[in-house]
Order: sequence, then C-alpha cells, then structure tokens
Amino acid sequence: MADRNSKWVREGFETYAYILLYIALSSGQIFFNKWVLSSKEINFPYPLGLTLLHMVFSSVLCFMLTKVLKIMKVEEGMTLEVYMSSVIPIGAMFAMTLWLGNTAYLYISVSFAQMLKAIMPVAVFILGVAAGLEMMSCRMLLIMSVISFGVLVASYGEINISWVGVFYQMGGVVGEALRLIFMEILVKRKGLKLNPISVMYYVSPCSAICLLIPWIFLEKSKMDAEGTWNFKPLILTLNSLCTFALNLSVFLVISHTSALTIRVAGVVKDWVVVLLSAILFADTKLTLINLFGYAIAIVGVAAYNNHKLKKEASRVVSSDEPAQSLPLVSSSTSNK
Repeated sequence: MADRNSKWVREGFETYAYILLYIALSSGQIFFNKWVLSSKEINFPYPLGLTLLHMVFSSVLCFMLTKVLKIMKVEEGMTLEVYMSSVIPIGAMFAMTLWLGNTAYLYISVSFAQMLKAIMPVAVFILGVAAGLEMMSCRMLLIMSVISFGVLVASYGEINISWVGVFYQMGGVVGEALRLIFMEILVKRKGLKLNPISVMYYVSPCSAICLLIPWIFLEKSKMDAEGTWNFKPLILTLNSLCTFALNLSVFLVISHTSALTIRVAGVVKDWVVVLLSAILFADTKLTLINLFGYAIAIVGVAAYNNHKLKKEASRVVSSDEPAQSLPLVSSSTSNK
C-alpha cells in the first residue's frame, strides 16, 4: 500500500514538473526571442535569420538524438509521396508562422501579440470548413463569435497599436492555421501518425530550406553590411537550445499526460506571458479593456478546445486506438 501511494505521489510530481517545465520554457522562449530581436535590448533585428538558426539547430539535434545517439526513435511509415505532398507544405507553413510571428515582435508588444494569437481557432475553423474537415454548426459559430469579439475588444484597448505588426501577426496566425489543416489532412486522409520528435525530424530541415531562400534575399546583405556576423554566438546558441528544449517539453507533457493537459497548460501560459510582459518590457502597457477583451477570447478558446478534445476522444474510441496514439495536431511546436 505504501509503495502504491509512493508511486502515485512520484508520478503526480513528475506530471506537474513536466507541466511547469513546459509553461516556463514556452513563456521564457517568447520573452527570449523578444529580448534578442528588440532594438532596446540585444538588438538582433533579423527575425528570418533567428528563425532559420532555430530550424538548422533543431535539424542537427534531431539527427544526433535519433540517428547517432539513438536516444529517441523516429516512427516509420514516411514515404516520398507523403513527404512531398504533406510534409513540405507543413514545413513551409511552419517556417512562415515562425518568421512572421518573430517579425511582429519588432512592431508590437509581446502581450498584444499573444492576444492576437487568440484568434487562431477562428482561422483554423474557417480553413477547416473550406477543406471539408470541419462542419458548420450553430455552436461553433457562437464560439467563433465569442473569440472574435474578445480579440476585437482587446485590440480596441491597445494604446500603442502598429498595423504593420498586426499584419505580420495575423499572417503568422494564418500560417499556423494552414499548418494545422495540413496536419489534419495527413492524419485523416493519409493515416500517418507521428510523435513530436518525428515531426521535428521531418519538418525542421524542410522549414530551414524554406527560410534560407528569403533570408538570402531579405536579410543576408543587411547582416553583411552591418557586420552582424560578429554577434555573440553564445546568446544565439542558447536561444536555439531553448527552442529545441521547448519542443521536447511538449513531447514530454503529451507522453506523460494528455492532449487536454497541454491545452490547459497553454491557456495558463498565455496569461503568464500577457501579465509578465507588462513587467519585463517597457513597450507593454496593459489596459482594463485589453484584459477584459482577452478574457472573453480565452473563454471562447477554452470552449473550442473542449469541443475539439471531445471530437478527438470519440474518434479514438470509435477506432479503438490507444490513448497515447495522438494525432499530429496535438503536438504543437509553434504555440510558443
């Protein structure tokens, strides 16, 4: 009996430790990126270059962990046809999401960017309906209306609004929504399920190539002219390592808990980011209208997550699959 209680306590402690690790890494990485990119801090205003470095670093580490050290396993089943038709679009959209999202930090505050991200379920739902993956219903229309209204109220309360930053952030939201749609198609229509480390292994190199091309034309010449190649490599390496650690923490939370846990933790993380950014960054000024609108949006997001999880649970039960066999859409690595 004592051994059973001890095991239960140990497992509970491990679960909470993984959740706290995810929240800390996810929140910390957002602040770290803002700190590196901000002209008032580290002043490395090259979001393309930073994102490209993240993807190259992730590609190398994934290869080392799975093929050289063999600490983790890449799931089998990937074919050239699936890679060309699904993984490349996913990698391209992932690259677009990270690039535009990081660029937005040059123009808007972290808290406002986080509030705008709350519109994500609306974009996913609209694109899902267009792709035949979602069904229009009164309940979903109500949820989407609540989220949209909340984001509009939060935006109305923003004091230092930059429409350029809003444009970049909304572009990142659309890119992420398209990535999730492509992942859903990969799961439903092609029947391929991959764990997060496998997703990183296949997607990271593709994203790196997609980022390399625009970086050569948009940022390389600026970095050459300003001598940015002399930038302290330790900070960029640490930033890339934190990004990779965040992706692995998602893997740990999902494998030790459930998709519901990671989504609830994501909502908590969003609030942590919004509130802490007001303390850490001078360009963040929260108003009551901001917080009220964001609270409305979060209620809608929670309702959306609950609806999606019920659908996923019913799909798992109907197909008699193990609970840990999670679809790709549960392994979010861009909800940073």
